[in-house]
Amino acid sequence: MSDERLRAAAERALSPSEPDDLLHLIHHAELPETGFSRAVDGAIRWIGSTVSWLWVALMAVIVLNVFMKNALGEGRIEFEEIQWHIYSAVFMLGLSYTLTVDDHVRVDLFYERFSLRTKAWVDFWGILLLLVPFIGLIIWYGIPFVTDSFATNERSSSPAGLPYRWLIKSALVLGCGLLLLAAVSRLHRAIALLFLGRTGGPLRPPEGE
Repeated sequence: MSDERLRAAAERALSPSEPDDLLHLIHHAELPETGFSRAVDGAIRWIGSTVSWLWVALMAVIVLNVFMKNALGEGRIEFEEIQWHIYSAVFMLGLSYTLTVDDHVRVDLFYERFSLRTKAWVDFWGILLLLVPFIGLIIWYGIPFVTDSFATNERSSSPAGLPYRWLIKSALVLGCGLLLLAAVSRLHRAIALLFLGRTGGPLRPPEGE
């Protein structure tokens, strides 16, 4: 986004007479793209867009389960479990997508007021010292979590529940692995601005991509 459009979006967000510009929230930091970040972010965005269709499957399962319970008086525990399986998988696999487009939830009150360079420093140290070690710990302890489930052929504790519990548990490791790639990609973009002197580049893919 150009400086003029950014200022216009900020004015609309602060204006009592016009709605917020939700398409261009001013917390975004338009860091320069690199060849590495473009490849990683493009792949993650494709995965995120593809996985998002599982929300349709989740809604179909919910509607079918409600219909069977209320119209036929026949609830199925399999449908109950597959609902949270799909939700958990989409949530974990979608974390990396939100980081690549810089639309993850922020809880600080100052970031949006920082300059682009200051935002890049916040991202650099936050990713290097907080996000990457945290993801590393989850993956480190998550791999035995999945392999033990696979080795014992773990299934639901309910007699009518779903088998192959390791499948849903593997979404934790896979999702964190994608998030780690997204974090390294964003770190690479911050380094490009802070140490290589590159200017900010496009944050989002072009319209229609």
